[in-house]
Amino acid sequence: MTDGPLLPGLQRTTLGGGCFWCLDAVYRKMKGVRSSLCAYAGGHQDNPSYEQVCGKRTGHAEVVQLDFDPAEVSYADILKVFFTIHDPTTQDRQGNDVGPQYRSVIFLHDMKHEAEARAAMAAASDLWGAPVVTELLPAPKVWEAEAEHQDYFVHNPWSGYCMAVVAPKVAKARKGYAHLMEA
Repeated sequence: MTDGPLLPGLQRTTLGGGCFWCLDAVYRKMKGVRSSLCAYAGGHQDNPSYEQVCGKRTGHAEVVQLDFDPAEVSYADILKVFFTIHDPTTQDRQGNDVGPQYRSVIFLHDMKHEAEARAAMAAASDLWGAPVVTELLPAPKVWEAEAEHQDYFVHNPWSGYCMAVVAPKVAKARKGYAHLMEA
C-alpha cells in the first residue's frame, strides 16, 4: 500500500486512463512531477496482483500516483495532459485495452482539487466532442504495482506495446505540452 506521507510542499493525485505504463512514461518526463508510481486503486481486493487486476476480478483500475510540486506544475496542467493522452469518452477502454482496469478515473487526495478536475473534465468533453465518462472519486487505498511495472517504458522501449502505444502518447504530450516536459 502507498499511503506514505508527502514531502513538504508537494501535492498528490492518482489518475487512471488506460494502461499505467503510458501515463507513467509521460508523467516521469513532466517538470515538477517528483514521483510517478504505477499502482492499482478503486477496487475491493487488498494487495492485488497484476494478473488479478487484468482478470477483472478486483474492481481495481491501473493508475499512476503522482507527487508533484505545485510551484513548478499546476494541477490544471497535469489534468490537461491527462485528458490529451487518453480518450476519456470511452467506457472501460483505451484502444485495444478493454476492461474496467482501463477506465478513466481521477482519485482526489485533496478535495480542493475537485473544482479544477470538474473544469478539466468539461474542457475535455469539448476537446473530444463527446461526453466524458471519467469517474471523479475520493482517493481510496492505492496498492503499488509489481516492480516490473515501474518505469516500464524506460526499461522496455523496444517492446511492441511500447513502440505502438506508449511512445505515441509520449510524443503527443511532448508535442502539445513541450513547455511542461523535461528536455
